[in-house]
Amino acid sequence: MRTHDAQMLVLSALADGPLHGYAVNAAIEKLSGAKLGPGSLYGALARLEAKHLVEPLEGTGRQRPVRLTTEGRALLEREARSMARVAERVFETAAPDETAYLDRAAASDAGRAYKSVLATLLGARAGQTALDLGCGPGTDLATLAEAVGDTGSVIGIDLSEEMVERARARTGGLPRVEVRNGDLHALPLPDASADLARTDRVLQHVTDPAVALAEARRVLRPGGRLVMGEPDWDSLAIDHPDLGLSRAYTRHITDRIIRNGVIGRQLPRLAREAGFRVPEVIPVTSVFREVGEADRTLGLQRNTERAVAAGYFPAEAVDRWLDHLSSGPFLATLTLYLVVAEAPSP
Repeated sequence: MRTHDAQMLVLSALADGPLHGYAVNAAIEKLSGAKLGPGSLYGALARLEAKHLVEPLEGTGRQRPVRLTTEGRALLEREARSMARVAERVFETAAPDETAYLDRAAASDAGRAYKSVLATLLGARAGQTALDLGCGPGTDLATLAEAVGDTGSVIGIDLSEEMVERARARTGGLPRVEVRNGDLHALPLPDASADLARTDRVLQHVTDPAVALAEARRVLRPGGRLVMGEPDWDSLAIDHPDLGLSRAYTRHITDRIIRNGVIGRQLPRLAREAGFRVPEVIPVTSVFREVGEADRTLGLQRNTERAVAAGYFPAEAVDRWLDHLSSGPFLATLTLYLVVAEAPSP
């Protein structure tokens, strides 16, 4: 049995002591966010009594309380241990290495899908100078170098010296690729020195996106193109019977985990304020139907624990939240915005 089965819900409701039918259903609603229908409830009680997992106490009709038997409590405890083992297998308990996380995200179905569209929008051609602003460990530098060819050049810029070293190691055999340590708020580049620039889930983390966009505008030539791919974390929707828990999780991510949690929706306005034209905005929604894949992007258990510590998420609901995510049909969606910005021509 699993926690979403009617019989297991009844056993869980009785864990703290005897209850009659109506009270059992009230406890189930508190656990799962929804009551059982009368037929499901009393059918589950009858089957559990036949299996000697619950037993009636004195009373009459539907006011007759029932309690767990020794066998019923033992089954409930075994199921709880089993669910704990499932959660340990499903959810990552430690944050992955940043490079591994970025590479893994790029190789996922969702990552490949939006990166393909981003590359098409950027439209890099042979002979152009292209910038990867916030290049990380160089995940996309080789692809960009291939697009600009032997007559073009690619410059990757990242604030982290560790990421710069990793990107240099990856692109050491590509003579037209240069990786520089630099701040997106003060790019180590002269004015009007590049044809193209891209950001990929970077502006969500910078201190001041408006300043970073103004710098991108400065270093692009007239008619140059900047393509940005940034998520809107407020769009994160995770299916759960208790909608309040899903909203609490998303609110914590947006407010406390990501510096600029709604940058995706803000980009068109910020780009225009920086002096760009914005000819195109394309929303790309990632759909996760497998909890393990979603966890590798969302850090479900880790971030739930952080949400509890920050006062966003009720501690008593953690097990109920994670048990449903790991055992029930899973669905989560997140929207990322691809925004095309062009520097005006003379």
